[in-house]
Amino acid sequence: MHNDDLYFRQMLSGRDFASHDDMARQMVNFVYAIGDRSTGECVLVDPAYDVNSLVDVVEHDGMRLTGVLATHYHPDHVGGSMMGMRIDGIASLLERCSVPIHVQTAEVEWITKVTGVDRSHLIAHDPGDVVKVGDVEITLVHTPGHTPGSQCFLVGGCLVSGDTLFLDGCGRTDLPGSNPDDMYDSLQTLAALPDETVVYPGHMYSHAPHGVLVDVRRSNAIFKPKSKEAWLGWFAG
Repeated sequence: MHNDDLYFRQMLSGRDFASHDDMARQMVNFVYAIGDRSTGECVLVDPAYDVNSLVDVVEHDGMRLTGVLATHYHPDHVGGSMMGMRIDGIASLLERCSVPIHVQTAEVEWITKVTGVDRSHLIAHDPGDVVKVGDVEITLVHTPGHTPGSQCFLVGGCLVSGDTLFLDGCGRTDLPGSNPDDMYDSLQTLAALPDETVVYPGHMYSHAPHGVLVDVRRSNAIFKPKSKEAWLGWFAG
């Protein structure tokens, strides 16, 4: 596959879609569209808040939605109840498009509980599995810590890092299902990727929407401790 065939689009909640949704503006989630321009197939990563608008966007680009990739089960990424409010997500997306929802095996039970989506709609994956979208290969990287089945996606030199790694900081480890020890190990896995990998996070918690891994490793405080013990002392809890 030629790099020109890779379709990759980053969309910010409250700005690029769901612009009138107070929760979307507050949470500043990123949703990603990834696909193969030559075949017109694409997937959405973490569609929430206004899934019909997200499908409209990719269709306007001449693409056809063939699946969803979920980084983890939290409602601001896949839909469900959060802070007393209902967030649109994969349940309503399935009413429009009958497509598979690709999740990490450890996340299946959590996603069904949070979204109400039947297990039959989910495809459970093991670490290192590859999802093909046309001729585009997306490698699934299991990164537990924020949740048991958190996963990141590698494609075309880009890392869609969900709530595991932000440009500044990392995902919380004090929530149900989170684990600080696992988060440290997952961050080390991501830190070992090639320097030129471009990090695309799950939220816009920094001025820039994306960054090169070599710069993120240098500037992000979560990579400063030199041992797990030191890291847990700084960041656990």
